[in-house]
Amino acid sequence: MEGLNKPEVHRHPWRLTSRVIVVVLIDAVALIALAALLPGFSIDGDGAALLTAIGVGLVNALIWPVLSRLTLKLSVLTLGLWGLFLNALLVGLALLAMPWVHIDGLPEGILISFCLAILTSLFSSLFAIDEDSTWYYNVVRSQLKRRGQVIETDVPGVVFLEIDGLAHDVLRRAMTNGNAPSMAAWVRQGSHRIEGWETDWSSQTGACQAGLLHGNNHDMPAFRWWEKDSNRALVTNHPKDAAEMEARQSDGHGLLAEDGASRANILSGDAPHSMLTMSTVMKSRGQIGKDYAAYFARPYGVIKTAIQSVVEIVRERRDNQRQEKTGIEPKIARSRVYAVMRAWATVIQLDLQVAAVVGDILAGRPTIYTTFLAYDEVAHHSGIERPESLYTLTKVDREIERIRRVLPEAPRPYRLVVLSDHGQSQGATFLQRYGITLEQLVEEATGKQAVGTGQEGEENPRAYITASAEEASREDGAVGSAAKAVAKRDSNRDELGLSGGPEGLEKPASEEDQIPELSVMASGNLGLITFPREPGRLTRERINQLYPDLLDRLRAHPGVGFVLVDSEQGGLVLGPDGFVRIETGEVDGEDPLAAFGPNAVEHVLRTHRFSNCPDIMVNSTWWKDMDEVAAFEELVGSHGGMGGTQAHPFVLHPVDLPWPEEPVIGAEEVHHVLKSWLPGETKTLPA
Repeated sequence: MEGLNKPEVHRHPWRLTSRVIVVVLIDAVALIALAALLPGFSIDGDGAALLTAIGVGLVNALIWPVLSRLTLKLSVLTLGLWGLFLNALLVGLALLAMPWVHIDGLPEGILISFCLAILTSLFSSLFAIDEDSTWYYNVVRSQLKRRGQVIETDVPGVVFLEIDGLAHDVLRRAMTNGNAPSMAAWVRQGSHRIEGWETDWSSQTGACQAGLLHGNNHDMPAFRWWEKDSNRALVTNHPKDAAEMEARQSDGHGLLAEDGASRANILSGDAPHSMLTMSTVMKSRGQIGKDYAAYFARPYGVIKTAIQSVVEIVRERRDNQRQEKTGIEPKIARSRVYAVMRAWATVIQLDLQVAAVVGDILAGRPTIYTTFLAYDEVAHHSGIERPESLYTLTKVDREIERIRRVLPEAPRPYRLVVLSDHGQSQGATFLQRYGITLEQLVEEATGKQAVGTGQEGEENPRAYITASAEEASREDGAVGSAAKAVAKRDSNRDELGLSGGPEGLEKPASEEDQIPELSVMASGNLGLITFPREPGRLTRERINQLYPDLLDRLRAHPGVGFVLVDSEQGGLVLGPDGFVRIETGEVDGEDPLAAFGPNAVEHVLRTHRFSNCPDIMVNSTWWKDMDEVAAFEELVGSHGGMGGTQAHPFVLHPVDLPWPEEPVIGAEEVHHVLKSWLPGETKTLPA
């Protein structure tokens, strides 16, 4: 059957042998170099260096896995530093026991072990030596079997790999241009087919994942919004808010409910096994060491990750300078802090989640879902098809291929599905184009000071770092206490009930003053304007009474495509030269939704009927000739509203899994398709 791995076909023992030989030779060269450079360390001859390298390899292959299992949780909670020190101590003792090796003492032996690990990692990265050896898989598999967590069956499972923010057309071009060679090969070989679908109006991860994983994204108008019923802001990637959103959307039968695994997602899909998932980090306990086991089974994995992180930071600073020198537009200022955030998203989190998925595959879990943040993060700051964004996409493609190569080692057959939750649209920001933010425009028209929140592109990596600390804080002992301090520092911003952390707002004295007069929030090129002290959703008539200039200034602004408000006659979409009544379809003048596609009216009407729809929703202009939008956040590539490729993601699936003949509209409909592909599900598609 197409799309299923066949274990007996892909095993190549000679690959393991060749990798072992290469690694031993690299270690021998590194030992010779260290003996020449470091005082107090010598080896009796080059042949002895080779023998020493073999001895170090045996220690790492035979003794280290047993020792590492005993201290796995401590290694995880110290981000691998304890495991690295323990391995260096072990190798140092082994070197002291070799009669042809001369070391002044154990401290020197540990130092040499650290240097050896660094040099080995550098050479391995330089020569692209694959770590995915049978030894590595066997270490992880033995850990899983020891815990009784391996499921052996002939029933096929499904691995869902989501590439956050990658549009259908961008992937198609990347396949053609060689930036996604692995996925392109699947399509060319006939094992997979790529399909497009259309998001709802809210083209962002929270709403899209709620639809994909739970089949329900009702009442999720944006990435962040002010909710009058609870008198606070909700932000999708803040753990407390994500947990509440999942509680509202879940019926207990999500995509991953049947013993599935959620790795690095916003919502869990009701998965009983979860790691780095925003909606579950507040309640996970005692599982973190087990979930990260695959990553920490590699003796030198932490060093390699650290080296690659430094390289990524340097690469980001170089990419930023290149954009500045060449005058590429549009572009935004990129700070040194962002360089660290980029390294987290494109190296550290990527390594951790791939390792976790490998562990899930080797355990035979029936459904696995993970979200690769890397491309989305870089595209936000660089542009959707800039060199660094496509480089990152190639890196993600390579990790996906690594996961595919693990499938023959699994205790059950698997189908591999790659998909995206939304795309991105590019363009100079609203502020860059007009010298004013949407927030400032509304403040001028109302005379009120607005409360807003930070932008998604800056928050995402930071949020996952906080999630890691939050998960670790659920552990017992001193390391758990240390992690609590890190998690608490970020949670303090929630004390006012403003999860987004509005800037410049002091804690008010009275309960009434806690509620601001005006909230202006952004989700890409989607703006949300709310008057929190006014009960219920304001109508056009009431808004005009309170702020006579506001709606006219918004609809007439060249950066605003259309404005949604309620009215005494129902939902109304205002444009510069006309309006449309969305319940009846009545158009007066020029239809402001005409440029946004045939489904625009239905998308807007659906959001209009949400109980927490803001008083005013603003979608930026879409310049079709350049396929550009004007984000209300300072992001080059953005998503959240309508216009361009942000609303057109993809599903790359095995050809034997059916896809509807009719266009697929909305993440909830995609959920039903994905659900029909699961083991034991009825293979019927939504009408």
